[in-house]
Amino acid sequence: MMNPWRLRLLTQMDTLGTVRAVAQAASMSPSSVSQQLAVLEAETRTQLFERTGRRVRLTSAGVILARRARALLDHMESIEAELRGFGEEPSGLVRLGAFQSAIHSVAVPAVTRLARAHPHLDVELLELEPHASIPALRAGDADLVITTTDFDELPLGPDLDLVPLATDPVLLVLPPGHPAAGRGPVDLTAVADEPWAFDVPQSYMANLAVRLCRHSGFEPRVVCRFSNYLMSLQHVEAGLSIALLPGLAVDRRYHVVTRELTTPVTRTITAALRRGPPRRAAVRAVLETLRHGPDVLPAGSADEEFSGRDIDPGTA
Repeated sequence: MMNPWRLRLLTQMDTLGTVRAVAQAASMSPSSVSQQLAVLEAETRTQLFERTGRRVRLTSAGVILARRARALLDHMESIEAELRGFGEEPSGLVRLGAFQSAIHSVAVPAVTRLARAHPHLDVELLELEPHASIPALRAGDADLVITTTDFDELPLGPDLDLVPLATDPVLLVLPPGHPAAGRGPVDLTAVADEPWAFDVPQSYMANLAVRLCRHSGFEPRVVCRFSNYLMSLQHVEAGLSIALLPGLAVDRRYHVVTRELTTPVTRTITAALRRGPPRRAAVRAVLETLRHGPDVLPAGSADEEFSGRDIDPGTA
């Protein structure tokens, strides 16, 4: 009889690619993971792994078993949910992944409402950017994720259910007093020579910002890269750069000006779940709470100046 826990390690090996990555995800040592996978190989009496230099990869049989095991584990989860009864109070642990700007604006308010409505439900929040959230969902490291379907590199497929939650504008963020900070939308060509604050390379916003700038006919002069939007806002507030940020990321504590683009750009905030058997009551409760949030969830309106402190109107 194959052990479900070892099958879970196999599915993670299929998704993550290395024993070390599986060990980190499972909070185990690499040697322990290798040992358990060797036991699984003995249980199946089939070669599941092969060495290529110093690396271990799945054989064709290992890949097939990993894919079948993922469906089997989902089915086992649905059986457990049925035994607990769908009419019961949502309870237990739900792992919710969300990208940075959705943590404070979408996920935390939802978890706060859930804590009041379902005291026996525990939600573990995981910060996962779009490029990492779908692999984590498929590997079983998250029960559902808040992501965006507008990420070109996002590997979507028929194995996922997608539930639109909200729309979010991409805004030009400027320091107070900037020449382009007057009322009305801004054409990016008007700020082509400015210093730019960007997200880290290959992230959703970094790739999007590069595409928008190049589409406007210029290569942006990037003077800093931050993995945290609050650091980008601080840099812009100091007058050292300008930035393109999603509306959800614009925190009112920072004295910056936001402007829409002449050609508006929005992203769709989406909940993603693995498709399969009926979901646990706890997962359904989290999804329904996310769905009943407002249709548009920006931190502030476009064409607005934000300040976290009193500013003399004559100097703003």
